[in-house]
Parts: sequence; structure tokens; C-alpha cells
Amino acid sequence: MNFEQYVQPVVDFVRTHEAWAPWIVFALAFGESLAFVSLLLPSTVILLGIGGLVGASGLAFLPMWLGAVIGSVLGYAVSYWLGAYYKDEIKTMWPFSKYPDMLPRGQVFFDKYGAFGVFAGHFFGPIRAVIPVVAGMYALPQLQFQVANILSSVLWSTGVLAPGFFGVQYLFS
Repeated sequence: MNFEQYVQPVVDFVRTHEAWAPWIVFALAFGESLAFVSLLLPSTVILLGIGGLVGASGLAFLPMWLGAVIGSVLGYAVSYWLGAYYKDEIKTMWPFSKYPDMLPRGQVFFDKYGAFGVFAGHFFGPIRAVIPVVAGMYALPQLQFQVANILSSVLWSTGVLAPGFFGVQYLFS
């Protein structure tokens, strides 16, 4: 898959429609953190590019960052609720039905790390799509899940936006 064909149009759109940038960042972070969708959407790469674009254009970092944090938190929360609602039935749904080893690998990871796995899973692409679903299936208490979700979303959002934003500012200052 050629990521350039997906990344460049989004970055160009953000450049042209700067007022939409926080909403686009929100949508990308939501999609990247949402079970199933995160497997199809190269959001991390796009967000890195947008971070650099925002730094070069002089747009404020905080609205972009908040968009990413909120999108990330909500994507993970919806994934958790899908797991909590569907439980074992989710194994029959795409992509788990097509890739039956995804859930067992996520379950092993979750069994080993528990709520910390929710936090850590946010930083590993392949497991990001599975961990919140497994946490919901296992009925991880809401408070534990949301604390791990919010903390990891804050760090993940910073990690995908800040390098480009501050790196470009440093290079051109």
C-alpha cells in the first residue's frame, strides 16, 4: 500500500482549509483509535505530517492537540463499549472473523498487562485495534479503562503532533 497517495491529499486539504484542521485531526485520531477502522486508516503518518504543516503555518498547537486527544479518547471508548456490548459475539464480525488470531493475541496481551495493557496498547498499531475491545469483553472497570485511555491518549497525541510541530519551528527559527 502506498501511504503517500492517502497522506498527501489530507495534508494538502488541511493546508487549504486551516480552519478545519482541529476537526480533521479529531477525525483522524478517532479513526486511528477506533476498532476496525484503525486497521484501514494510516492516521499516525497523516498526523505526523499535519503536525509539521501546523508548525510551519503558524497555527496554534493547542487546538490540534485537543482535537487529537478527544478523538483518541472517544475512539478507544467506543471500541471498549463495542467489546462490552457484543462480548464473544464480536468474534463473528469483521475483521475478527477474517483474522481470527487478532482477538486471541489481544487477549494474551490483556491477560498479561491488564489496565496497563490498555495504556501501552495505544502505542502499538496492530494491537491498538484490539485492546479496547478485549477490555470491554473482559468488563475491565470503567474507571480503570478510562484512566488508562485518557493518559495514553494525551501521550499518544503529543507524540504524533509535537515532533512535526516543534521540529519545523526549530528548523525555521
